[in-house]
Amino acid sequence: MSTETMAARQPIVEEPVLPDIAVADPAPLGLAAFALTTFVLSLSNANVWVTAAGAAVALALAYGGTVQLLAGMWEFKRNNTFGATAFSSYGGFWISFFFLVHILKVADHNAIGAYLLGWTIFTAYMTVAALRVSGAVTAVFVLLTVTFLLLTIGELRHGPGAALNTWTKAGGWVGVATAAAAWYASFAGVVNSTFKRSLLPVYPLEG
Repeated sequence: MSTETMAARQPIVEEPVLPDIAVADPAPLGLAAFALTTFVLSLSNANVWVTAAGAAVALALAYGGTVQLLAGMWEFKRNNTFGATAFSSYGGFWISFFFLVHILKVADHNAIGAYLLGWTIFTAYMTVAALRVSGAVTAVFVLLTVTFLLLTIGELRHGPGAALNTWTKAGGWVGVATAAAAWYASFAGVVNSTFKRSLLPVYPLEG
């Protein structure tokens, strides 16, 4: 039997066509995880409930860290560079925060100040990109940049007296505002998606 005949008798195996599985918008989840963790830590920084820092550490690992990191991975699936970069990075921020304060127990204020300064820089340039996303998201990033800046100054100016408390408390209050803005953006995303129409404005800035 010729090679051509044998080849002709081989069954034709077609590669299966995998369906293009739709992925729900992970942004409301990522924003919610960021908002709650930021809110609880900011209450501690603002000296409203100092003991809230313990709950913030737990949230940093589970919700703000792990869940937000997953949201970032899903944004990669949706081909959303901004969302993937933002959620993955801040998920990493919260996980690193957990290790910084709970595992390594870093107490050096200059080290923490350098850590926060790096996140201030990152957040500042992400704010520029947010200007093409929506007004709601831009508000989150503007407030977060201010929050990081105030907390950075608070750490780098640590010393006796009220200087640290003033800067850190201010950062805490702006952090509360940041959490509120993130919760609004998350709420709008969930409600608008569920009701299939724009009930809560997010003020798109694309175009």
